[in-house]
Amino acid sequence: MKKIILIYKIIAFIFISLILLLLGLYLYALITPKMNIKNTNRIVMLDNKGETFYQNTATNSWVNLQDISEHAINGIVATEDKNFWNHRGFDYLRIIKALYMDIKSGDFEQGASTISQQYIKNLFLTFDKTWERKIEEAYLTFELEVHYSKEEILEGYLNTINYGAGNYGIEEASMYYFNKHARDLTLSEASIIVGIPKNPTYYNPIYYFENAKERQAVVLDAMVSNEYITEDEASEAYNTDLEFYGKKQNNYIVSAEYYKDAVMEELNSIKEIPKSLIETGGLIVYTHLNSNTQEGLEKIVSEEMDRTDDLQVGVMIRDPKTGNVVALIGGKNYNESQFNRVTQAKRQVGSTFKPILYYAALENGVTASSTFTSEATSFSLGNKEIYTPANYGNRYPNKAITMAEAIALSDNIYAVKTHLFLGTNILRDTAKRMGINEAIESTTSLALGTQELTMLDFSNALNTLANYGIKNDAHFISKVTDLDGNIIYEEKYDEETVLDKRYVYILNDLMTKTYNYDYIDYASPTLLSVKGLFEKKYAAKSGTTNTDYWVVGYNPESLVLVWNGFDDNKNIDDVPNKITKRIWARAIEMYNEEKDESWYDIPSGVTASFVNPINGSTTDLSIKDVLYYVRGSEPTYLPDKVID
Repeated sequence: MKKIILIYKIIAFIFISLILLLLGLYLYALITPKMNIKNTNRIVMLDNKGETFYQNTATNSWVNLQDISEHAINGIVATEDKNFWNHRGFDYLRIIKALYMDIKSGDFEQGASTISQQYIKNLFLTFDKTWERKIEEAYLTFELEVHYSKEEILEGYLNTINYGAGNYGIEEASMYYFNKHARDLTLSEASIIVGIPKNPTYYNPIYYFENAKERQAVVLDAMVSNEYITEDEASEAYNTDLEFYGKKQNNYIVSAEYYKDAVMEELNSIKEIPKSLIETGGLIVYTHLNSNTQEGLEKIVSEEMDRTDDLQVGVMIRDPKTGNVVALIGGKNYNESQFNRVTQAKRQVGSTFKPILYYAALENGVTASSTFTSEATSFSLGNKEIYTPANYGNRYPNKAITMAEAIALSDNIYAVKTHLFLGTNILRDTAKRMGINEAIESTTSLALGTQELTMLDFSNALNTLANYGIKNDAHFISKVTDLDGNIIYEEKYDEETVLDKRYVYILNDLMTKTYNYDYIDYASPTLLSVKGLFEKKYAAKSGTTNTDYWVVGYNPESLVLVWNGFDDNKNIDDVPNKITKRIWARAIEMYNEEKDESWYDIPSGVTASFVNPINGSTTDLSIKDVLYYVRGSEPTYLPDKVID
């Protein structure tokens, strides 16, 4: 009996404690300043001229609840939170049911978030699942319910959620998908739009119509189950033919959505930025985006890839002097795929890694006219391991060639011999010194770019070469303020000289040979086919793997990287590599169109010599070119010794 009484006392204590806790939370929430739900989760991004290119909620497209179709209102409630009008922020029965289903299935995928909880989640920059974050979200949900009516909460939710294709809020979505105001949506149209936020890309009806129809059926069934419509009305709505508009305002650049995503990644990494927008009331983010360049880049990619089906693309342009990323395209069509192939995809970079190798070689005594014999070769690496690289197309000169020709024609045998001659750690260490953050293994094949890197990370090393040996970091953001203009964060520019300017100059000059007619030999210079597309002088290098095409190039004013390939790593043999080359050539020339010719000043200690660029001879000048050397290493009037 005493035990039963004790149990009752414990239960009573817990019950009373919970009531007091809820009462305390209610009183605390009541005296807490009321958040402004029209601004609290607002993020505005400005380009480098101060023009808005993105905002996740626009006050001029905010519509009152009475100006939203009742079909959309009923559809979102029926689908997302059928007990919305009755709970106080948390649907406890739904939570218990979801936990039961998760435990039973073992997959922990059941959702139990109410509309109020989802609204609060949108006030955070990240979606981490720490207990501290969950507790904060729970309290803020409670506070939202204390300060606002159900109608106000639902109005705010419908005006801020993501409806895909860069549309935030139901008014923007209605105008984009159907060219009509939210109040005028029919049941058929509303049930399509209501289904989109579950997965804004997958359920985009313009690009994934079948997926959208499947989701529409779910929405209509939920509306029937909750007695908002009849089965006949649902059937009629589902079978109604719809016409989609699919257009935004004239100044909207679709591909800038990829840039926006990259900005959000950087924003999340800045310690000074509160992860909850409630603490700032909203943010204004000043970026380095050059909207004219972004628009031009989008046009070039669209024209060059018009008939390439599922071939994907990644392009970025950096200003070498600052490291700032001024334009970026992370895929062929943001509305079809939001995966950013510049910041997220890790790909083998192929022969575009060779400039790092050849800088290391120059720094360690190899010169522009040093020769290795290029022929079909199997390398014995010890432990019975044999490595047999091949030149592109299995074409070999079967003779000694210079570094200058090896760069121009992208000779793989020369590269591997150089790599082994230096020692494999040298290339890895040089790449890290130039700014690559990814862990790099000292393998024999590293010389041929078998390392998988993101384009953004890889660009750090190339930017160091473009910036004359000075390393700096890639940045998308220059400044962040709150909505009142108070500065929260300001970019700090850091730079470090990590390379010898003399060797950088020599290498950059050698990389201009990739489009020089004088280097036609057993193969042609790799970028000769697009020489007619650009007028200015650039250091450039192409690269090919079984699954990737790359072109990278730069001058003191610009660094441009282009990648093409398939997301599923399908072989690219049937894809012409000229697409990648043309995108690069047009993009870098477009960016530099209004700039003066720019090249690197010859540093002190560098001298020039006339050399036969094919065999390195200073006496056989039937073919000749000017090559550069650190003073004292220039060739004598005899052919250089062949190194094997």
